Amino acid sequence: MNSICIQGFDPNLGIIAPINPMMAGISLVPPPPVPPELPVIKEIIHCKSCTLFPQNPNLPPPSTRERPPGCKTVFVGGLPENASEEIIREVFDQCGEIVAIRKSKKNFCHIRFSEEFMVDKALYLSGYRMRIGSSTDKKDSGRIHVDFAQARDDLYEWECKQRLLAREERHRRKVQEDRLRPPSPPPIMHYSEHEAGLLGERLKDDNKFSEAITVLYTWIERGEVNRRTANHFYSMVQSANSHVRRLMNEKAQHEEEMELAKEHFKNSLLTILTQFEQITAVFTAATRQKAWDHFSKAQRKNIDIWRKQCEELRNAHSEEIMGIRREEEMEMSDEDLEENPSLAAQSCALREENDSLRWQLDAYRNEVELLKKEQGKPHRSEEDHTHEQQLHFLQQTMHSMQQQLLRLQEELKGKELELEQARDEQRYLEGEVFSLREKLHLLPCLSVTCKFGHSNIQSHSSLLCSHSLSLSLNVSVSFSTGVISTFLHVHPFGANIEYLWSYIQRLDAKISASELERLMVRLPNMFKQEFSGVGATLEKRWKFCGFEALNSA
Repeated sequence: MNSICIQGFDPNLGIIAPINPMMAGISLVPPPPVPPELPVIKEIIHCKSCTLFPQNPNLPPPSTRERPPGCKTVFVGGLPENASEEIIREVFDQCGEIVAIRKSKKNFCHIRFSEEFMVDKALYLSGYRMRIGSSTDKKDSGRIHVDFAQARDDLYEWECKQRLLAREERHRRKVQEDRLRPPSPPPIMHYSEHEAGLLGERLKDDNKFSEAITVLYTWIERGEVNRRTANHFYSMVQSANSHVRRLMNEKAQHEEEMELAKEHFKNSLLTILTQFEQITAVFTAATRQKAWDHFSKAQRKNIDIWRKQCEELRNAHSEEIMGIRREEEMEMSDEDLEENPSLAAQSCALREENDSLRWQLDAYRNEVELLKKEQGKPHRSEEDHTHEQQLHFLQQTMHSMQQQLLRLQEELKGKELELEQARDEQRYLEGEVFSLREKLHLLPCLSVTCKFGHSNIQSHSSLLCSHSLSLSLNVSVSFSTGVISTFLHVHPFGANIEYLWSYIQRLDAKISASELERLMVRLPNMFKQEFSGVGATLEKRWKFCGFEALNSA
């Protein structure tokens, strides 16, 4: 069984294999490492009695040795000569709880922490330059180097922890094995006359016979049979023997039920095979020329697939029925051979004849398949004919669509001619209106005696002018509406009124943006106004909606 909870523990080895002490579950997990792409920017560290200055960031980081297992001790070198144990404790006390400091007479020392993750914090100080106070003396400054140290105390504690974890792993494994172990059999009571009498009663009971016969077997194996208990054991063996007749009767009953089930199964298979034959006959009749011509290509393909599947299933069921019959014949032949050995030669001859008939049946089936494939060739030609008819129909449809497109182009040209005529009439009517306005301005003022005639003339002229103006306005409105509809239909996302007016002004220089907007407001079924944008970019756009009204209608 694999290790359940402890990572890095190898149970196959006689000793504990060294593992990474930084692995989760073995000790406290250190802080996540800084990605190498982002260099660590170290800052100046101020203490009470000294100051730590970081090294040049362009220089490579200080090198370290391989981390020993369970390392809690660090080596600190490059200390100033005047550095005391109190100054060292003051600097490294911020990394964690210090257990001991062993300072050498030279410029190095060993510091042992209480936890492993504190070592990683101490390694951060490697490369710093320590300066005691504000002195510039060489004895008061030095570049410290922090590295892993191999201590026997750390290794001993780590091995003790590994042994503890190994004991816990063995305990968990034992608990797991005990949980998966099957339950032990119930205990067997010791022999006594009272227990023997109870066991004899249980041996006569059909429901308790299995447990009782186990107890009897155990007593006999233990050696409980002697001259004094022989009669009791004989009566119990006799009770066990009385169950032989019952077991034989049950076996005969089960064999009879099995024979009935076999017979029912064989009859069901024969019924299924008959229905398969009927379905195959239907498919064969459908593939004949008389009915085959009336089916489409897809229907013929489906019928052919169904026919092949039905024939495969029918052959499989017929082989199964033949196998059942062969087994029955073999059983009957074995029984006859046991009774009469002279029938062996006849049975062998019958088997050979049966094999030859089966081979002939397979050959006939192959011939039938070949004939059906040959009959399928004219069907393929008919399918090609239907395909050609479909292509001809598609060609006719394309020709009619082309003629309709030409007709629509001619109608478009006629509409364009009518639009040009309407524009000419508009120009003519505008000239007439302008001439009438000049005549009205040139009419002399009549006297009081001619006031009545003058009023009649003025009324007639005003009527003529209003009629001409209304006619010209109707023509200009219809023309403007058509141009605006075409322009907005080309711009499906809409256009603002200034862009639309700049385009219409090229065709009609007299129209203004306000008149254009009033015209579009009067026709809500053809033009609609929408707002787009947010805040300062809010913009009013007009869109053509005449086709939407037609679709809704």
